[in-house]
Amino acid sequence: VQLQASGGGLVQAGGSLRLSCAASTPTSSTETRGWFRQAPGKEREFVAAIRKRGSATSYADSVKGRFTISRDAAKNTVLLQMDTLKPEDTATYYCAADQGRTIISAMSLATSYHYWGQGTQVTVSS
Repeated sequence: VQLQASGGGLVQAGGSLRLSCAASTPTSSTETRGWFRQAPGKEREFVAAIRKRGSATSYADSVKGRFTISRDAAKNTVLLQMDTLKPEDTATYYCAADQGRTIISAMSLATSYHYWGQGTQVTVSS
């Protein structure tokens, strides 16, 4: 599975961005798609995830109420709508997909994901 993340950019605090993660190959074997981010000097952290069956979602506490993850099944794409952005949201955002065996309680773990996109930079100015 090949993933391509896009949609990053520079935005002022309080603004919005929408990230897109397109799969260029079939993802019938995957169940969960997620977004992670990594700021300079920090470890990669979970942002949000969504399951194919039932569309269950999971969010990091730091983004709840501001970010929304969704799926466009027809385009094999996962979207991350980011509103009310803060300077602390500045990071490189990576999309990921599992191999179909992730349980709901493990959606936030980076080790649950096997496929990763190349990352897209999000910079929020104060």
